[in-house]
Amino acid sequence: MTPLSTLEKQLGIKFNKPLLLEQAFVHRSYLNENEFEPGHNERLEFLGDAVLELVVTEYLYHKFTNKPEGELTALRSALVKKETLKQIADELKLYQYLKLSKGEAKSVNNQITILANVVESLVGAIFLDGGIKPAKEFLSAHLLPKLDVIVANQDYLDAKSQFQEIAQERDSITPIYKVVSESGPDHNKMFEIAVCLGDREIARGTGPSKQAAEMSAAEAALEQYH
Repeated sequence: MTPLSTLEKQLGIKFNKPLLLEQAFVHRSYLNENEFEPGHNERLEFLGDAVLELVVTEYLYHKFTNKPEGELTALRSALVKKETLKQIADELKLYQYLKLSKGEAKSVNNQITILANVVESLVGAIFLDGGIKPAKEFLSAHLLPKLDVIVANQDYLDAKSQFQEIAQERDSITPIYKVVSESGPDHNKMFEIAVCLGDREIARGTGPSKQAAEMSAAEAALEQYH
């Protein structure tokens, strides 16, 4: 296994308490086959999640001074979602430091949750060891730069939000969603919903709830508008 000193050099961080860094990479499954006194990394993950959210929230607040709360929340969600955090884990090759059970280790590269969680536990360890400053520096180097791509691709918008933005820009109209039909028993309903611009129906979608059917209709509308 690659020594953690390699990661310290890569990050430019020298831990005052090396055991914290080691604990950040101990998955719960590892303790089924091995002993490790401080325990697994889930408490560090819990802490790191909060630190990450605070740093990202502050950054977005100052960067986008005119965006409303809802849009800031969507941006934050896109930036801290597991798929984005896994990118960091892949870029830093964090999998080579993980301590897992033999079973988990066989497929770790495909496990988004494990790799995303270890980024959070690493942030927690950095914060506990050195405070908010090195945690901010780590996130500024490895997470916050990903925001430009998220904004450029509008990855922070769901299908309904994207279609509304396009419709308002092109036609100055806000889409409305109308229930076309409901079918099936109460425990297994299926809804069909049409999305309209004024009196003009653009597309339809189906789903087990009105929300899901609206999203399906918006996705279909986006295909026509792109």
